[in-house]
Amino acid sequence: MTAIKHALQRDIFTPNDERLLSIVNVCKAGKKKRNCFLCATVTTERPVQVNVVKVKKSDKGDFYKRQTAWALRDLAVVDAKDAVKESPEFDLHFDKVYKWVASSTVEKNTFISCIWKLNQRYLRKKIDFINVSSQLLEESVPSGENQSVAGGDEEAVDEYQELNAREEQDIEIMMEGCEYAIANAEAFAEKLSRELQVLDGANIQSIMASEKQVNILMKLLDEALKEVDQIELKLSSYEEMLQSVKEQMDQISESNHLIHLSNTNNVKLLSEIEFLVNHMDLAKGHIKALQEGDLTSSRGIEACTNAADALLQCMNVALRPGHDMLHAVKQQQQRFSDLREQFARRLASHLNSVFVQQGHDQSSTLAQHSAELTLPNHHPFHRDLLRYAKLMEWLKNTDYGKYEGLTKNYMDYLSRLYEREIKDFFEVAKIKMTGTTREGKKFATLPRKESAVKQETESLHGSSGKLTGSTSSLNKLSVQSSGNRRSQSSSLLDMGNMSASDLDVADRTKFDKIFEQVLSELEPLCLAEQDFISKFFKLQQHQSTSGMTMNEVEEMDGVALSRSHTAGVPQTVSSEKDMIRQMMTKIFRCIEPELNNLIALGDKIDSFNSLYMLVKMSHHVWTAQNVDPASFLSTTLGNVLVTVKRNFDKCISNQMKQMDEVKISKKSKVGILPFVAEFEEFAALAESIFKNAERRGDLDKAYIKLIRAVFDSVEKVANESQKTPRDVVMMENFHHIFATLSRLKISCLEAEKKEAKQKYTDHLQSYVIYSLGQPLEKLNHFFEGVEARVAQGIREEEVSYQLAFNKQELRKVIKEYPGKEVKKGLDNLYKKVDKHLCEEENLLQVVWHSMQDEFIRQYKHFEGLIARCYPGSGITMEFTIQDILDYCSSIAQSH
Repeated sequence: MTAIKHALQRDIFTPNDERLLSIVNVCKAGKKKRNCFLCATVTTERPVQVNVVKVKKSDKGDFYKRQTAWALRDLAVVDAKDAVKESPEFDLHFDKVYKWVASSTVEKNTFISCIWKLNQRYLRKKIDFINVSSQLLEESVPSGENQSVAGGDEEAVDEYQELNAREEQDIEIMMEGCEYAIANAEAFAEKLSRELQVLDGANIQSIMASEKQVNILMKLLDEALKEVDQIELKLSSYEEMLQSVKEQMDQISESNHLIHLSNTNNVKLLSEIEFLVNHMDLAKGHIKALQEGDLTSSRGIEACTNAADALLQCMNVALRPGHDMLHAVKQQQQRFSDLREQFARRLASHLNSVFVQQGHDQSSTLAQHSAELTLPNHHPFHRDLLRYAKLMEWLKNTDYGKYEGLTKNYMDYLSRLYEREIKDFFEVAKIKMTGTTREGKKFATLPRKESAVKQETESLHGSSGKLTGSTSSLNKLSVQSSGNRRSQSSSLLDMGNMSASDLDVADRTKFDKIFEQVLSELEPLCLAEQDFISKFFKLQQHQSTSGMTMNEVEEMDGVALSRSHTAGVPQTVSSEKDMIRQMMTKIFRCIEPELNNLIALGDKIDSFNSLYMLVKMSHHVWTAQNVDPASFLSTTLGNVLVTVKRNFDKCISNQMKQMDEVKISKKSKVGILPFVAEFEEFAALAESIFKNAERRGDLDKAYIKLIRAVFDSVEKVANESQKTPRDVVMMENFHHIFATLSRLKISCLEAEKKEAKQKYTDHLQSYVIYSLGQPLEKLNHFFEGVEARVAQGIREEEVSYQLAFNKQELRKVIKEYPGKEVKKGLDNLYKKVDKHLCEEENLLQVVWHSMQDEFIRQYKHFEGLIARCYPGSGITMEFTIQDILDYCSSIAQSH
């Protein structure tokens, strides 16, 4: 085993700067016996690394190779299997358990003992040894255990130590000096022993020879000791002297420390006093301003503002720990609180007086605006109050209760003032709007509350009454000459007490201007007040996309009107913005009811006024939303716009319902139906009003509804007509509709325009064919028989051989239609058409020309049959195409 150990050291571990400490010949338990060696090694360089290396002998030669290496620090457990009974088996627990069987128990114990020593020295006993005999471990560390563990020589642990190069060289030189060193080792050893004895003797003699020098050295040492004793005595005296100096220096140092501590405390105390004086001392001028400052002059307001800011800074100063326990600080804080309370009370009282005085001052100016459609200007009042804006901000930050009280008082005073101004303003607008009409006078003379109630009642229940009156008047209609068309249209347009035809363009233009002026006066008033509230009460106005948009208004139904002013606003809007809206709602609570009353009056005067109001209101809502979609003005106008849109829809619905209820006279010709003429008037008026308007989509939807209702009603009336042929009613009215749409060029009705043209053309052709009938009736029957024979398979040129259709029969039929009879028939036809058609549409010549073309077409058809079926017979009609043209021309000129 020693030879193997030497070989492994030389071949494997020396090249890797390692030393082999222990080796054991093992094989894996339970497997085929393939021997290998487990080696415990340490590195020669520091820091020392301890490894367990598995070495295997090569199968192809007598040399060894390194197979696996584990760091000893990764070894967790060494299991010897049995601490009592000798067993060659043992386990090493690395990353997994490795089971080994040693070649002998002695090698196993030696290897485990080496591992235990390495664990004691390098790993601080991290490895657990189980089932290991305690006697084995005790033998591993005899009396020198502590020294070994504490870090004695590595040689005490090592069983083998390799010679270094110098030692090897000395041995070789010594052996070269003796020829028989190898051949006769005993003689060589004996020689070495003799030489060692000689050297020992020389050493003893040298020691004995140096005894005199030793005595001299000892004497010198004794003298040195005496000198040391003397020096120690002097040092002791010096130490006693320095001890007193040390005590004095300690006293001085302690005194200096106390002086330094006192200075430090004084500096800190001065800093605290300066902090309190600088931050909690209010100038006498500020105190005087807060107690007696003039709140009416600009200079006094500025002084009070500066004093209030200084007071707020003193009260909000961040005190350092412990300051609030000082009596002076508590006193000063109480004084500041008293000053704040006193000034806040004085400021609130003064501003309340200003609010009241403003209400009286503005009331005195109402008389100046009573006859004019203008609202009083509040700018001077706002300008005067804005001087107190900073003081209001101070009051908001210091005494919110008084701030809220001022806000409430301002809303109370201003709401009453604005209510008087706005109601008087709307009374003037109503008077100017109604003019001299009876309905206007009735509304203008009603008390304000009764007027509002009556208008609301009539707006809710008036539809049935209007329609009943309209129907009763329609029952009295009679289809007369063209001079009565306008009166029929006027009766059909009756919207309650007033007819749209009774009002001229000037009346509607006047209403439009008055309504626009009302909105133009209200808009700057609301915006100016909202801006003032924001600045004076220090409330932020943040832009938001909330609020009622135009699309929402467009799609809202009747339920939407019951919603509050804040409809559509998200719940996360800031409280300050909510406060602005609440203040505006309370101050201008009368605007929306008054606007609704004015709109109801305008709709009562003329339902077509809803068109003007829709355009104007939409424009103002759009403008207000561009400024602030969530503002009070935008929300209020949006709510009112819903009412206007409802009136507009009601106007359209009433017209459609009147079309359904229209009745025609059974004794007179129909002509242009009243609702067709009314649609023309409505479209012309709407196009002039809605030019470049934002709500063109509403009008386009109304157009579609109305035109479909007109189409259906025309067809219904045409089917019910007894005096006038159905085709004439359809032809004349659809021609009128087509002409109207072509003239107005309404883009959304292009399809309806094409449909009207097609219906007009179809019914014109149908009427021509129906009225013209068969002017050559017998001749027509004759040629129908001819065509029937041809259809049965008889050749056209053989038809003349048929008994009933020979040439004689043809000449007989032709003789019955001389030119004079034909002209007489055409003249009667012209008179008949003239009775059917109305004069205002002027379609007589168009119809007559179409009849002429149809008659010529029939004539050519007969001549063609004669030429094909009776070739070479020389048979012709007794009148020519030129004769037909002459007859038609002379008849048209004679009438």
